[in-house]
Amino acid sequence: MPTDLKQKIYVAGHRGMVGSAIVRNLQAKGYTNIVTRTHAELDLTNQAAVQAFFKEEKPDQVYLAAAKVGGIHANNTFPAEFIYQNLMMEANVIHQAFVSGVKRLLFLGSSCIYPKLAPQPMSEDALLTGKLEPTNEPYAIAKIAGIKMCESYNRQYGDSNGIDYRSVMPTNLYGPGDNYHPENSHVIPALIRRFHEAKVGNAPEVVIWGTGTPRREFLYVDDMAAASVFVMDLDKATYDSQIESMQNHINVGFGSDVTIAELAKAVGDAVGYEGKINFDITKPDGSPRKWMDSSRLNNLGWKAKVDLTQGLQEAYQEFLSR
Repeated sequence: MPTDLKQKIYVAGHRGMVGSAIVRNLQAKGYTNIVTRTHAELDLTNQAAVQAFFKEEKPDQVYLAAAKVGGIHANNTFPAEFIYQNLMMEANVIHQAFVSGVKRLLFLGSSCIYPKLAPQPMSEDALLTGKLEPTNEPYAIAKIAGIKMCESYNRQYGDSNGIDYRSVMPTNLYGPGDNYHPENSHVIPALIRRFHEAKVGNAPEVVIWGTGTPRREFLYVDDMAAASVFVMDLDKATYDSQIESMQNHINVGFGSDVTIAELAKAVGDAVGYEGKINFDITKPDGSPRKWMDSSRLNNLGWKAKVDLTQGLQEAYQEFLSR
């Protein structure tokens, strides 16, 4: 299918880390008709506003990267906001995309959709096989609903209306546009900030919570954007070869994981911190491992390009430029 660089593409959430990376990727590929709206311009939880937007713009494709996101503290403190806002955004955008004739939509989920004790690496068919991590269950439930909404519209309207709505599930992301808030950031931005402050303050050591033995997988956000555009642009027969009608989401991971101790050393190296790294083993470790099975995406012909060393260096340079 030849690529039409003039087709109108709506990127919802273009100011977020993933949404902004998708816009960068599309622009680099030569797409010239990218539609965006800030939250002030369009509240995606407002059904009437979303309806009016789609009626006016009538995009050809939609990337649904908008979401209310946060760390464990935020998810624990505001569970009602996390489930309400994410459910409303998904329901409004997916339904109004369908009503306005959008044939192709990509929904971005999260690895937290999988059960807390899912076998590692976590494959797509682990969905709905066990209990979720309690701290972010409302967010995960909303993301699962988004996947199932895409599946349901495909099942009911795929043949009759020619729609093809897909979902991708990223592993832990980092890179440009990340959140470096002292309390609410994820592990890589939190470590970048701490190592940078330790370097500037000549601190003799940086103490990391836990034993350092848990393993985590990390993907550079521009790789995630590249995977998103890759999946969006696949012809239907190729994409369908790797999914099922009741399970049409695809994992997007780096392909391997590292221990928290290895990650801390890599961040320290990227920042240029030369002190000691110690571990407070009285603090909790969290899950022993969270690793995505990305074999379906790899079978379609896509693999991540940016390794952790390069990605951390670029993330640190972006942090310094703020």
